Amino acid sequence: MKDDFLRPPATPGDWLADVLRLIGVLGTIAAAIWLTPTDAGIAALALPALMLPRMLGLAAWFDITACATVLVAAWSNVFDLYRTVTGWDLVLHFLCTGVLAVIAAVILTRTGVVALVASVDDSGPSRRRRTPVTLVPLVALAISAVWEMIEWLGWRYLSDDIFVTYEDTIGDMVLGGVGGIAAGILLALVPVGRRARVRTAATAPLT
Repeated sequence: MKDDFLRPPATPGDWLADVLRLIGVLGTIAAAIWLTPTDAGIAALALPALMLPRMLGLAAWFDITACATVLVAAWSNVFDLYRTVTGWDLVLHFLCTGVLAVIAAVILTRTGVVALVASVDDSGPSRRRRTPVTLVPLVALAISAVWEMIEWLGWRYLSDDIFVTYEDTIGDMVLGGVGGIAAGILLALVPVGRRARVRTAATAPLT
């Protein structure tokens, strides 16, 4: 993970993903200076999700998708788009939960907990294609539950400006589960690892 995180960008996609990460960091600093503590906290909460795709050495296309989705999700809260744009929260719960489910699946595979990602891309144990389709939606539902708990805690202890209702919670979790289904299908069909890593490992001399 350290080598992947410190790896210099090599393609336009790598550069774009790093620019999005920089925007996330600078946005958090700006929120801390000029906006409310709640807004700064929301922006800061997105930072780990921005860094994980680089730390895991994921493909540039997914890195860009993940960073863009997480930034939009965080700053939509700051600019109150979830209240003002009908259905916007459902769209972002679908997209963001799906992205986070893919990242979680890679971590679970790399740590040997369960094989959800193809070993050819992520150096994990072999798995059948139906495995991510079955299990990744469950991971997404777990992420959705934690997400809603964080929202409730924020509403209960930090600010009543955070929008929390029973209907909103259930709707968000449903769309998060659907996003998990999409993520599982994606992992069953499309590699998310960096092929450069695979070639390097495949051509390394045997010892």
